[in-house]
Amino acid sequence: MKIYDISKELFAASVYPGDPRPERRDFFSMEAGEACNVSVLTLGSHNGTHMDAPRHFVSGGRGVDRMDLEKCLGPCRVVRAQGPLDPWWVEEALAGGVRRLLIAGEIAITLEAARRMTELGLWFLGVEGMTVGPLGGDTGPIHRELLGNETAVLEACVLDGVPEGDYFLVCQPLKMAGLDGSPARPLLLKGGGIERLE
Repeated sequence: MKIYDISKELFAASVYPGDPRPERRDFFSMEAGEACNVSVLTLGSHNGTHMDAPRHFVSGGRGVDRMDLEKCLGPCRVVRAQGPLDPWWVEEALAGGVRRLLIAGEIAITLEAARRMTELGLWFLGVEGMTVGPLGGDTGPIHRELLGNETAVLEACVLDGVPEGDYFLVCQPLKMAGLDGSPARPLLLKGGGIERLE
């Protein structure tokens, strides 16, 4: 079996404009003569490779601790694209009943494309960009369409070196009550027929 780690290293990852930058400091340090190392972390809920919970853009929406984990685990398709995506592209990408989709490339998901994704029952969407919405534009409508329909959203994943095709996705948010997002370490598994397990 081959395992693809499609996450970014948290502290080296670019930060969405205006978001807090992740930091760490020593709380206990063996170099300072203490018995062990313990760190204090300060970070935003959308730093690095992360999952958006409905609460991110939907008033009263679920936090990451209440997300449907089944949507984040199972068969997944990886496709490559460039530029704006339209509803016809979505229909082709989701042909055959695809429920989990990762898109490699510099893309722009239009509101019409997002609506088609939710109409076709997409459970999980992952992109390489820092947001599923237009960077520097109003990301709200696209987030609300996806998250309001309980589509799990993964942002800032790394798909370099991952061939297009079918995989088994393992991607869970941290269990933190009421949070709007969470760092994640998504994995794609290939081989041994696991990518076909539901």
